[in-house]
Amino acid sequence: MDSFLHTINGIPVLGIVFQFVEYFLNALPFMSRVAVELAVPICLAALCGVMCERSGVVNIGLEGIMLTAAFTGWFAEAVITGIMGPGTPTPVFGLTVPLVLALLAAIIAGMLLSLLHAWLSISVRADQIIAGAIINIAAFGMTGYLNTLLATVSLPVTSNFTALTIPSAVSNIPLVGWLIDALFGQGPIGILMVIIVVVFQIFLFRSRWGLRTRAVGEHPRAAETVGIDVIRTRYRNVVLSGALAALGGAYLSIEATNGFQAGMTQGRGFIGLAAMIVGRWTPLGAFGAALLFAASQAISQTISISPPTGELGTLLDHVPTQFFDALPYLITIVVLAGLIGRSIAPAADGRPYQRESAS
Repeated sequence: MDSFLHTINGIPVLGIVFQFVEYFLNALPFMSRVAVELAVPICLAALCGVMCERSGVVNIGLEGIMLTAAFTGWFAEAVITGIMGPGTPTPVFGLTVPLVLALLAAIIAGMLLSLLHAWLSISVRADQIIAGAIINIAAFGMTGYLNTLLATVSLPVTSNFTALTIPSAVSNIPLVGWLIDALFGQGPIGILMVIIVVVFQIFLFRSRWGLRTRAVGEHPRAAETVGIDVIRTRYRNVVLSGALAALGGAYLSIEATNGFQAGMTQGRGFIGLAAMIVGRWTPLGAFGAALLFAASQAISQTISISPPTGELGTLLDHVPTQFFDALPYLITIVVLAGLIGRSIAPAADGRPYQRESAS
């Protein structure tokens, strides 16, 4: 068998392809776990977009909401740690009082920004694209400015959530062990994301709330005639969706890392919007698209940590690392260019609703 593989790998061009497939299969357990980690903020942003647009409100302010939540979570933890002390982390997830309170602060910040977007989009009936752009610009400016100010201040060292350790007896189960490890060998926000995807998918298509949400996003006038309060439903869903994007931002500053950097979202909010479109405005579809966009970055990290040998390794040595960094964005453009005409948004998406007068 080894001699057969050696012969196949020696075939020009085709051998390189076989080497890559072999390397990919061997690195799949590690690569899949990294891909899920990288997909968490993208998926949470996409879920926020799904909830908003299924309700008929376009929200391109995901990047700003995530960035604000990331800053709020990190800063809140530093302040609370300075007042209460770091606390004793729990054996599972490394939970501390400052971390939990910081996560709550990040969620509240995201919901408040979403409330602002809801007011501008639903009550004021402003252009929803411009309202989202204002949130993005303001978030980039304010968090960058505050981060610069805080750089001169000595803040307490912050901690972060730790990943769940999957027992080897489970992770070594044939065929499915690596998948269990990838999905659940995460921190609390990462595992919560997986749960939210499943629950959101069920509720959106199998519950009264989901039916009403889809109704106000498709035909709000008809929904109003059967007793659904379109304005209240849109307000509630847009504000709740802010918690999802806030979880994505908090993941970056208090789970994936334990700090904040200006612009640390790095376009994940916009990639989340692309994942929403590619996923056809469904939670499971958005999760799959987020994994697709994160996979290229996961491949890059896997190659840098455990580079392949042989001709494949020699070939990849000549590929600039910047190519892999740009690959998620290139994949986003290519996929959207191929699917943008086939994905159909909710009929009333982005259209302000105004009740008819009683007279």
